[in-house]
Amino acid sequence: MSAASPLDEQNDRHAPLSSPEIVVCPNGPLLVRGDFTIAAANGGKIPRRRRTVALCRCGASGIKPYCDGTHKLIGFRTKPDTENAV
Repeated sequence: MSAASPLDEQNDRHAPLSSPEIVVCPNGPLLVRGDFTIAAANGGKIPRRRRTVALCRCGASGIKPYCDGTHKLIGFRTKPDTENAV
């Protein structure tokens, strides 16, 4: 996952709300865009600073539920048939 520029973050915060969209990144995170809430196991809201977030699928991120790029370091691979499941 690459770092966003301050301009990207500013544009992301001011973009109009839209229906949620999930994009499956091969061998990487789930990108979630739009108007959505992330809930913890206890039901509490997990704060987010952007309208588009990358959620960890490899289980090794140090900032769960968000992706920190660790999937690249550990060689995380998905099965091709799981990419169209969402």
